[in-house]
Amino acid sequence: MKKDMTAVIGMGVGFGGLLIGFLMEGGHLTGLMGLSAFLIVVGGTIGAVITSFSIADIVKVPSIILKEVLGPSNFNETDIINMLVTFSEKARREGLLALEEDIDSTHLSDPILKKGIKLVVDGTDPEIISSLLFKEIEVYELQQKHKIAIFEAAGGFSPTMGIIGTVMGLIHVLGALTQVDKLGPAIALAFVATLYGVALANLVYLPFANKIKLKTKNEVLLKELMAEGISAIQSGDNPILVRERLVTYILDKDKITNIE
Repeated sequence: MKKDMTAVIGMGVGFGGLLIGFLMEGGHLTGLMGLSAFLIVVGGTIGAVITSFSIADIVKVPSIILKEVLGPSNFNETDIINMLVTFSEKARREGLLALEEDIDSTHLSDPILKKGIKLVVDGTDPEIISSLLFKEIEVYELQQKHKIAIFEAAGGFSPTMGIIGTVMGLIHVLGALTQVDKLGPAIALAFVATLYGVALANLVYLPFANKIKLKTKNEVLLKELMAEGISAIQSGDNPILVRERLVTYILDKDKITNIE
């Protein structure tokens, strides 16, 4: 499955820009190396996040990154609209029961679309179908917001941990004021923790949260489109009208030309 590499590219450009700018100012990469600072910031952030959420949430973080941040977007509204219009034509021509053979189709990979078509075929009341589908959309959105909250929390804790690391470093510096020749490097190293905390928050944690937010927004819109299409099919609307009802969900109007 093709991955969404924009997150990787973005982090590369962000960190690369910081490093290049630092070197252009006459800095040296060794001046940014601080294992103790890294442990304080990353370890402190992870600890704070673990305290804020359950273990079940924390163990899912790697899969969330792979699926929600690096995984491809399933947002393809034109294909879904074409499919729903085709279902509408078939239902008008052969009846709603004719859609039963499409329930197990590989095209119906989205659980909301599969459930909706099945309920229509079973003759379920339209209001019940609409209620069930929109409740599933609501639950999906809540689940996604919970994932987003993990990375937003990390983005909030990380700069604070950086400040804590810097304060700890300065405490060490002030405890050794007699070694004047070592004060400069020691103070510089102390501020590395703040750099790590702010950089990780703004180039990793918060961008990850924003990426999931965007994908969630698109997925919710797509699921609402599916629910609207299923309602139109059950109502027996003309396929042309079904198409017109669904194209209103397309944000990029240039894509309308791809709809049959």
